[in-house]
Amino acid sequence: MSAQAAAPLARPTAPLRAPAPASAEPRIHLVSAPLASRSRVPFIGVCMLILVGALVSVLVLNTTMAGGSYEQRELQSQLSELAQREQALLAQLDQEASPETLAARAEALGMVQDSTPAFIRLADSKVIGDPSPAKK
Repeated sequence: MSAQAAAPLARPTAPLRAPAPASAEPRIHLVSAPLASRSRVPFIGVCMLILVGALVSVLVLNTTMAGGSYEQRELQSQLSELAQREQALLAQLDQEASPETLAARAEALGMVQDSTPAFIRLADSKVIGDPSPAKK
């Protein structure tokens, strides 16, 4: 290694500046008065208005939903009553449509059972059986 390589690199020197001459003008500037700070009352008022509006809307929504819940409960009660009534009417219809009940009502109206039924064959209009009136 050579001595030149081991020596630190020399920095280039910057030209020295002469100090600035003192100027005749003073360094004092006229400054305007600070702006008056804005009042926070309108901002706080708007925030409070938004908060009150949100609370009122939640209250109205909650009340409406509670009313809907009562109406739903009432309608469910009506639905169950109507379902019970339907079941009772279907049971009564089955009882009235039974053969024993129909026969008893027919007898009460003066009808008699035909022991010799007769039929008409539609293909050739022939009467099959004895078409005599039933006897009491």
